[in-house]
Amino acid sequence: MAEENYDSRKIDGRSLSKKVEEQVKQEIDELKAEKGITPGLATILVGEDPASKMYVRLKHKACERVGIHAEDHNMPETTTQEELMQRIRELNAREDIHGILLQLPLPGHLDDKSAMLAIDPAKDADGFHPYNMGKLLIGEEGLVPCTPKGVIRALEEYEVSVQGKHAVIVGHSNVVGKPMAAMLINRNATVSVCHVFTDDLTKFTLEADIIVVGTGVKHLIKADMVKEGAVIFDVGISEEDGKIYGDVDYDNVVKKASLITPVPGGVGPMTIAILMEHVLMAAKNS
Repeated sequence: MAEENYDSRKIDGRSLSKKVEEQVKQEIDELKAEKGITPGLATILVGEDPASKMYVRLKHKACERVGIHAEDHNMPETTTQEELMQRIRELNAREDIHGILLQLPLPGHLDDKSAMLAIDPAKDADGFHPYNMGKLLIGEEGLVPCTPKGVIRALEEYEVSVQGKHAVIVGHSNVVGKPMAAMLINRNATVSVCHVFTDDLTKFTLEADIIVVGTGVKHLIKADMVKEGAVIFDVGISEEDGKIYGDVDYDNVVKKASLITPVPGGVGPMTIAILMEHVLMAAKNS
């Protein structure tokens, strides 16, 4: 019986992402019927990184489900910076491509910052362009990083009130931590941003109503670090002996949390669903 009880505390990212994808598919069907526009996404993958290849595959499968035309631009490990920039310029110019996604990390000899900068902000499906990040900071959330937006969507779906709550973010990356802080501040939360260098991390997490953690450190957040009834999003992922772990010691923390995401099956599926939403948004804006 107790197990069942804990199950009701799980934030089911898979069913939530299905709901988002169904909505996106419906709107894409309408866009095709009314305006003859098929949203298009181009993914650029440089090299043969297995994890990156898997992520691109998952994104293309999602495109198939919702009716987005997806192109895979797979470039060899030996690609030069100029060749990469040229490919981005070509995709910027194409009217049938509405979203461009540069799969990171790039091989060491390439500069990811200048490549990201080269992407047309209106086609920046990942929401990483400084222009889109800047808009997020002044409260204009258009194309924003997909993972934190997925967290916000889950908070809305599970009717978690954010205003006035203390949210603690552990991890200050450009992909999750910083944009997550901005989105929560935009919704009037009180936000503390911590990271692996924070002195006495527990002091912060024990006060948190909402915790979002994304450091890639296995089981960084333990049960004695969270208060009863906290809402917890585990964005971290690490692999050990072929097993996948999150940043949160789920089995023990679930006993104290009111809501918590599992790893896998929590934030990951939502990230991809939001990406689909972004390609649709970019197609509509075009």
